[in-house]
Amino acid sequence: LINKIVNKETELKANIILNQLRDEVKKSLHQTGKEDEAKDGMDIALCVIDPERLTLQYSGAYNPLYLIRNNELISLKADRMPIGIHIIEKESFTNHEINFQKGDIIYIFTDGYVDQFGGPKASKFRKTPFKEMLISIKDKEMDEQKKILDSEFEKWKGNRDQIDDVLVMGIKL
Repeated sequence: LINKIVNKETELKANIILNQLRDEVKKSLHQTGKEDEAKDGMDIALCVIDPERLTLQYSGAYNPLYLIRNNELISLKADRMPIGIHIIEKESFTNHEINFQKGDIIYIFTDGYVDQFGGPKASKFRKTPFKEMLISIKDKEMDEQKKILDSEFEKWKGNRDQIDDVLVMGIKL
């Protein structure tokens, strides 16, 4: 569905892509808002990067975007609604557009990493330690960052089952 939307659009706007994706998913799943129908949906973080203009557009359904510039982590908030039917559905997803600088790093991710149970108290990993880890590894090569993220996740999880999908995508701009 994303390919179909992106290929027909002449001007790519992150929030427009998500709005259309939401409409297509609702059609595909026959969601009309009736009480007895499936309330399936998905979370997503979507970016449109223009390397010539040095701009980044971001729109998200529950999944935020983290930008690290120098030693600061900037969080771009996602809308609190899924791709799919939702009780409190806004007309449009928010489009965040920022100018990026060479060397900025963006991270988009599922909630599986921060929601994983582990550690000595079998608690969730949580957002703050995740942010701190991203800041601490920002100067490393991206393949080294992946190894650290994988290793820390496995250490945290220990012998517990993985409870959700886990994806962390980092892009050095």
